[in-house]
Amino acid sequence: MDNPGYRTGSFDGLHHPSDDDDDEMVDIAGATLDFSTTDDVPPLTTPMAAGVNGNGPTKLVDPLEDPVPGVGTYEDFNTIDWVREKSKDRDRHREITSKSRQSTVALLHSVSDAFSGWLLMLLVGLMSGALAGGIDISAHWLTDMKEGVCLNGFWFNHEHCCWTSNETTFQERDRCPQWKSWAELITGATEGPFAYIVNYLMYIVWALLFSFLAVTLVRAFAPYACGSGIPEIKTILSGFIIRGYLGKWTLIIKTITLVLAVSSGLSLGKEGPLVHVACCCANILCHLFTKYRKNEAKRREVLSAAAAVGVSVAFGAPIGGVLFSLEEVSYYFPLKTLWRSFFAALVAAFTLRSINPFGNSRLVLFYVEFHAPWHLLELAPFILLGIFGGLWGALFIRANIAWCRRRKSTRLGHYPIIEVLVVAGFTALLSYPNSYTRMSGAELISELFNDCSLLDSSQLCGYQQVKTGVGNTLADRPAGPGLYTALWQLALALVFKMMITVVTFGMKVPSGLFIPSMAVGAIAGRLLGVGMEQLAYYNHDWIIFKGWCSPGADCITPGLYAMVGAAACLGGVTRMTVSLVVIMFELTGGLEYIVPLMAATMTSKWVADAFGREGIYEAHIRLNGYPFLEPKEEFEHNSLAVDVMRPRRADPALAVLTQEGMTVGEVESLVESTHYSGFPVVVSQESQRLVGFVLRRDLLISIDNARQRQEGVVSASQVVFTEHAPSQAPDAPPPLRLRGILDLSPFTVTDHTPMDITVDIFRKLGLRQCLVTHNGRLLGIITKKDILKHMAQIANRDPDSILFN
Repeated sequence: MDNPGYRTGSFDGLHHPSDDDDDEMVDIAGATLDFSTTDDVPPLTTPMAAGVNGNGPTKLVDPLEDPVPGVGTYEDFNTIDWVREKSKDRDRHREITSKSRQSTVALLHSVSDAFSGWLLMLLVGLMSGALAGGIDISAHWLTDMKEGVCLNGFWFNHEHCCWTSNETTFQERDRCPQWKSWAELITGATEGPFAYIVNYLMYIVWALLFSFLAVTLVRAFAPYACGSGIPEIKTILSGFIIRGYLGKWTLIIKTITLVLAVSSGLSLGKEGPLVHVACCCANILCHLFTKYRKNEAKRREVLSAAAAVGVSVAFGAPIGGVLFSLEEVSYYFPLKTLWRSFFAALVAAFTLRSINPFGNSRLVLFYVEFHAPWHLLELAPFILLGIFGGLWGALFIRANIAWCRRRKSTRLGHYPIIEVLVVAGFTALLSYPNSYTRMSGAELISELFNDCSLLDSSQLCGYQQVKTGVGNTLADRPAGPGLYTALWQLALALVFKMMITVVTFGMKVPSGLFIPSMAVGAIAGRLLGVGMEQLAYYNHDWIIFKGWCSPGADCITPGLYAMVGAAACLGGVTRMTVSLVVIMFELTGGLEYIVPLMAATMTSKWVADAFGREGIYEAHIRLNGYPFLEPKEEFEHNSLAVDVMRPRRADPALAVLTQEGMTVGEVESLVESTHYSGFPVVVSQESQRLVGFVLRRDLLISIDNARQRQEGVVSASQVVFTEHAPSQAPDAPPPLRLRGILDLSPFTVTDHTPMDITVDIFRKLGLRQCLVTHNGRLLGIITKKDILKHMAQIANRDPDSILFN
């Protein structure tokens, strides 16, 4: 149970530094984690109780009868005890139910307690939906500001500026007198090399300014606001505590800097960080309800629902969000949480729809509807896209983890602002000449998903007009010069996106991975789709096209290939399957395309798993040393509990407390000389028969509390864990009864229990530690950290990479 935060034995060792103390920092997940945050930390001391004086009789303090503030809470960077938290909630619920039969007020309290979960979900959905709408509108506006400004009002983006204009044409719908490029404002010229250079320079300047503001705000106010947030959310949902990661400052700064980071043109998305934003909203709102404020396990049920809300507002996919939380993020997901997640995702989607951030009555920018059916023979290119997605996913994970490890271990990690500015400047410099890299990721995906119509002016629809038997139509058409130009630009954009995303993800700005991964897949899919379309046009008499692709028919839909490619690449990077297919289905609104999406997604997962079973989020969890037992990972080694437990053969004997006979001074001395976060309690040092387990934090708080509230507690006072205090000499100081903080039912296994069963017990019950016995005698202890270190050794990884317990 090693924990660096416990290295001092005195009660002062539990003190959290003040908000002004910036010295205690540790670098995790590309962020400098601040140990100085005091959010959610309960008071550890209580004032001297009234009435305790030298004249009255001595009152023995018993934590069972008189609860001590701080007992039952957890230190930062520690794992919660799921069993204890669930037991506390059951006891609270029984008490409320029994009292509800006694009076009307108690009955109303019982009803409000039952309703509070649904009310909290309503508030989380409303708050997250409103924030997501604001982020979408702001990001769209600032992205357009890099290219120009609206004369009617600088707060209008390009599209809104030209909405009311009567001078736009269909071919140049984005041109209107009210919108001026920076070259027009500065030089008065709209065309020519000088105007191009001015626009180019202004694009780079705005990109550098936005990225500089983003990284500076993160560094100055909320170091936790950087990155995607999903690896940390997964770890928190598994029971780990990171104080301040879901706090109010993180929410405020992440919301502002997410807009700036997306607008800067960096190869990142806002979808992953929106999950973090929604979880911040949920954590803050939990403080309004005692049931969730005081119980870490109940709070994690709310956070699981909030993760669903984040995806719901990111993609406009409420059902996909619920499945994402269930499949990818949540560690504990009871049926009640499923219903509440569904309700919260519904409220969030409704709120976002009411705000209508894109002005198209849709929840996302790249909503599409395809009308042409797909043919069975097209499954072959769809599976090919799945193979590409799997290969790209495996390659990206290895490259990104290698780059992040280099950032952590070299001087590169000491200069985050310079790194962000260099990457942003390089991205802007190479992005501007290519129209497909210049536009935002969401606009690019929208363009690639688009199904060409007769009146479409996009360069991707630059086909030659051909007369057919059914009139002037775009079905079954040869590529024109405009399309060939677009394909070259897309090929260059594909290479650029694949390379720049590797170094961008993990920098100290909010950065999501959904949009860049989907963009890579959508480009590859569109290229393959156009290739298939041209192949079918020029060779419709081939046996593979005969019977379903006759001349004049619209056989191939390149936009569908882009959508399948986007799903394949995102699946290869994250290893999502069911939730990903549902998200993509909700985006398109077409049931008939589920089979192509399923084929590509499963293929990409199989191919990527052949190179490594970890998705990008699991890889970042392992890189950061979080104590996360991956539920999907199999334990195949045939070791026993005795092989993993501590103490090992060469180690000193296990530090234990006896149920009676030890003094306060001896207990404090033992605590001071060790750094364990808990101690087994035995009958005696000779018998080693197990009685229970007590946490170091609870022990120190209770001793400190007793010194203040119980007269006569000195170093010579006996510490008693039994129900009745033993008889003492008349002049002996009063004993200190601590049975109330003793866990009388710690989980135990025998020394010959196979480790695969032990690992399953830890996963399914969310244990922090498990005691090992032989014929009822205590032998040792296994912690979550011990298991993770053992699994790392088996996989030939560095066991010291596991930083926390």
